[in-house]
Amino acid sequence: MKTLNSQQEEYRAFLKNIRKEKEESSNLVKLIFTFVIAVLCAVIVCVILVENNFFLGGSIISEEDTSGLFKFSRSQKEGFNVPFTPRRQNILLLGVDSNGDGADMWQGTRSDTIIVVNIDPKTHSIKAISIPRDSKVYLPENKGVQKINSAHALGGVSLVKKTLKETFGIKIDKYIIVHDDAVEKTVDALGGIPIYVEKRMYYHDYAGKLHIDLHKGNTVLNGKQAVGYLRYRKDGLGDIGRTQRQQWFMKSLFERLHSPQVITKIPEVINVLNSHIKTDMSFYELSQYAALARSIDKNKIEIATLPGAPNQKGYISYWILDPVKTQEVINRMIYRDKPSLDGVKFKGGIMYSPKREADAEALKDKFNDLGFEVNMLKITHLSHSKFVANKNVVTLDFFNWLEKKIPEIQNSQFVYDPTETFSVGSDFTMVLAEE
Repeated sequence: MKTLNSQQEEYRAFLKNIRKEKEESSNLVKLIFTFVIAVLCAVIVCVILVENNFFLGGSIISEEDTSGLFKFSRSQKEGFNVPFTPRRQNILLLGVDSNGDGADMWQGTRSDTIIVVNIDPKTHSIKAISIPRDSKVYLPENKGVQKINSAHALGGVSLVKKTLKETFGIKIDKYIIVHDDAVEKTVDALGGIPIYVEKRMYYHDYAGKLHIDLHKGNTVLNGKQAVGYLRYRKDGLGDIGRTQRQQWFMKSLFERLHSPQVITKIPEVINVLNSHIKTDMSFYELSQYAALARSIDKNKIEIATLPGAPNQKGYISYWILDPVKTQEVINRMIYRDKPSLDGVKFKGGIMYSPKREADAEALKDKFNDLGFEVNMLKITHLSHSKFVANKNVVTLDFFNWLEKKIPEIQNSQFVYDPTETFSVGSDFTMVLAEE
């Protein structure tokens, strides 16, 4: 059994490896959550339209043209009350990059973000799987062994869907593709996003056309500044720090989109989304998903990333998926398998920042009172507070029960991570960060 000191050294090595990999691919890496923000914009805009009965010159519906882009036209007012099919649905979310100025936005572009969202209308719950873009897979149609993000470039969304079905057994019902310019243009359309910048951020990557110059304190980010804030990684934390900033930005974006002043900006936001989103859903269908999203309980949202490990072959870096743990994730997130908890005795874990030591000790006492053995580990740099399920038997239902017993952990993000990155020899880990 590993000691806590050895685990801490492994975690430090993990952070160092992240920093090294990101330095080597600075002009290629796209922030995965940037795409999620863009999709959130589309969904929340739909919610606002429904809530405020807001229409452009009458009613808006969408008509799908031959390119798959949705466009808006006037029509007789439609209601937003068509019931969803009770069947679970898999929605494919793709974030694509650019082939340069003047190039087609959708042809030959890599999908540097691949997320499968499983929606269950019966239980009003959502489970999302993020598939690392460098995952090594065999592409159908004799395309050979490639990184999975090459599928869209080589065969469009149809090849991506076929790859997911043949590789993972996941059948896609609908898709949404977002171009990576969407976030910048959406933020500008909204007139900026108020946010607290937690540190001085200064970085220039001329090859990657990324320029960041932000000062600590409260500010209103324009589109380019928002992209820089979200992609900044020169803080020794790599993607971990960027993930934390993404969450703060999401909160500010949500508040901005729900402010009364934003109603007059909705037409411009819609124009941005109309030119930067490609989907096989009509606007009416998008509004239905938005209405469903509005009713989703935060305690019924679960996210996971397909587990694996980096591997270098020549000058190509792959993400080698762990077949056993990957299947566990798919069974849990897509097929909704529920493990038996009979006779299971959980071991808890707490990772905490130095300034949260008192909170960690108090939480340990409460875990002990519930009968859990607890391991603890102090870490200098942690991203954000969250509850991590390290084992498949730790379900969202268990976490919801635990929240009722320990109110202090309520509103914590729930993450399923079978790689046990955030683990101290525990079945579940509560991460307490300085926020």
